[in-house]
Amino acid sequence: MNLEELRNYCLQKPGATEGLPFGDDTLVFKVGGKMFLLAGISEGNSFNVKCDPELAIELRERYTDVQPGYHMNKKMWNTVFIDGDLTNKKLIEMIDHSYDLVFNNLPKRAQQEVSEMI
Repeated sequence: MNLEELRNYCLQKPGATEGLPFGDDTLVFKVGGKMFLLAGISEGNSFNVKCDPELAIELRERYTDVQPGYHMNKKMWNTVFIDGDLTNKKLIEMIDHSYDLVFNNLPKRAQQEVSEMI
């Protein structure tokens, strides 16, 4: 998976938006105004995703390409390297988990607004 494939996948998620709120080098994807993925543009070899705290630890122990979230709350965010040994299927699972985690924590009204976009 490369950065463009990552971007295209994220934008297919219902209600997903992209922006550059932290400067020209960090692409941020949100649902309901809440971040679910950040990716560095110039490096292009990793992204940060939100994760259930117990699963975050398990993934870090299992995969060397999953590290505590760089510049993020290390309990809830992982940095995932896309140029390593992880399959596209595993990368997509992590993206989906992050999106679902954020979406499910949105207020019911925001969830309904996103659901109506489908």
